[in-house]
Amino acid sequence: MRRCRFFACRKAGLIALGNGAKPSTRQRFSYRYIGFLLHVALQCQCTQTTVSALFWLKTRVRNVMSSKLEALQRWVDEVAALTRPAQIHWCDGSDAEYHSLVQQMLQTGDLIELNQQTHPGCYLHRSSPSDVARVEHLTFVCTKDAEDAGPNNHWMAPAEAHAKMDALFEGCMAGRTMYVIPYCMGPIDSPLARCGVEITDSPYVVANMRTMTRMGAAAQARIEREGRFVKGLHSTGELDPERRFIMHFPEELTIKSYGSGYGGNALLGKKCHALRIASYQAESEGWLAEHMLIVGIENPRGETHYVAAAFPSACGKTNLAMLIPPEGYRQDGWKVWTVGDDICWMRPGADGRLYAINPEAGFFGVAPGTSESTNPNALASIARDTIFTNVAVTADNQPWWEGLPGTPVTDWQGRPYDAANGPAAHPNSRFTVSARQCPTWSPHAEDAQGVPISAIVFGGRRPSLVPLVFEARDWTHGVLVGAAMGSETTAAATGAVGVLRRDSMAMKPFAGYHYGDYFRHWLSFDQAGTKLPKIFHVNWFRKGEDGSFLWPGFGDNLRVLEWMIDRVEGRASGRQTPIGIVPAAGELKLDALALDRQTLDTLLHIDQAGWQAELADIGEYLRSFGERMPQQLHDEQQRVAKALADAAVTLRAAAAR
Repeated sequence: MRRCRFFACRKAGLIALGNGAKPSTRQRFSYRYIGFLLHVALQCQCTQTTVSALFWLKTRVRNVMSSKLEALQRWVDEVAALTRPAQIHWCDGSDAEYHSLVQQMLQTGDLIELNQQTHPGCYLHRSSPSDVARVEHLTFVCTKDAEDAGPNNHWMAPAEAHAKMDALFEGCMAGRTMYVIPYCMGPIDSPLARCGVEITDSPYVVANMRTMTRMGAAAQARIEREGRFVKGLHSTGELDPERRFIMHFPEELTIKSYGSGYGGNALLGKKCHALRIASYQAESEGWLAEHMLIVGIENPRGETHYVAAAFPSACGKTNLAMLIPPEGYRQDGWKVWTVGDDICWMRPGADGRLYAINPEAGFFGVAPGTSESTNPNALASIARDTIFTNVAVTADNQPWWEGLPGTPVTDWQGRPYDAANGPAAHPNSRFTVSARQCPTWSPHAEDAQGVPISAIVFGGRRPSLVPLVFEARDWTHGVLVGAAMGSETTAAATGAVGVLRRDSMAMKPFAGYHYGDYFRHWLSFDQAGTKLPKIFHVNWFRKGEDGSFLWPGFGDNLRVLEWMIDRVEGRASGRQTPIGIVPAAGELKLDALALDRQTLDTLLHIDQAGWQAELADIGEYLRSFGERMPQQLHDEQQRVAKALADAAVTLRAAAAR
């Protein structure tokens, strides 16, 4: 018999449901699910459907937890009807659930158990070799008006995008479990936290979402109280790169992702919700959703200043968030507290300051380069209860990547290690671990009101031109500094590595609406009565003529942060330059640091001609966003360009004398 596209006709539905038995509490969702299918079927003209479809569903759908929120329940029903899973599991976030998922994935090969003596509770996941990074060229923002998405996003009309995605999702979960994941981004009782529900067919995604978000019963309870949530639908599909898309519908608070199991594409609470959708929400609700770490710097007097810093992926965010002070600083009583390593949500407080929360509950960090010398806190964090993705393995089954001692025997694809095949661990291999395992986890990280931000820092990989540190003269200049930020590309996204691109506020892949409107939103915070953070720019990656880094970085970056705090507190005067304020002579504390005066001068040097060319390029970049680019930023770019031109005239006049 020909199968009806709705799986049930009137006759089939009546027979399947007509046994007269009263459903138990656990069965009620099963009957509601079938009832939805029957409702659809009653509108179908086909009378050739077999009886088995609904009867099979009635007997097979398990874990019928369901929701008291009608909108949530209806959406889950609709997704189930579209994807046709073998069973439905509502996630409660419990330890028992997690361990059950781990055992399931060990049996299927989705996880590999690592050495439980050296790394208790640690497992390895290997993704498809074609599914190892974000796919920005396949990521779309689907607004009604293409102009609202802006030139910084790929756009598709919502109707077209829904049709494309629904065609992919049609029947994609047949034979699989459909997991319903209620989650909260941010402390569960924070007024700035926002909730979502991800539906996925990947147990790997469930396990990672449990670590990266506040997932389960408490989140579902908040969703049911508030009545609003971001909808995220995900399926690994066939892991076919030709059938892989990530669609965002900001106006509908909806995400659809198909064909990838990689973290950034599949853990929808992360970049998709916490940045692309949240940035749209923040613009309409008066707050900021940013690609920033949050770190607390406690001085010997016991005073803590919190810094939010934006760097592109794989440019040192995690290292800075978990910084260990140099020995002399530790002896003097300096401490560093980790609040977050990747995403920051900020809102104005009653006192005029910006307060920030980390919406994530875990770290999804880049493994290569993480070592005892670069980030011992990260290494300590991932010694237990961690899921590693695409790392190599040693002979005694320990995780391994470039930067660690020892020798790998198996590479990230499961092959015997051969240097001719490239790195043993994929350059974008990752670890997923609870933030609470970090030795420097801040006791204020879960504060509902957030932590007050004293300074905002922008930065990237610039081998030349950009000095070690400079301060913007005011908020408008700071927004221009963030808008003009550039960095060499990394392995965190597909495409060429080492190419310089503008990455405004490190949000180019993540701003969920037009960049011009985004910059205007930033500028709007400069109002009477506010006590906004100072804004700085850093460049840890400036190189000398021999190609080596001039600044030691890592723990010594605290020396630069201390200067920033001194500027915030009014204890350092700095030196005015056309591009901003740099440390004056003697203001950077360099005790016990093998850095000669010539190197420091190079690190802080302002190349007038180079910066004039840079400002001209920044002007072109701003104009590329059209009429929505705020005139205020154009004016600020012109002000800095004129300051550089005037300084060049002064220098020439001085040289002539």
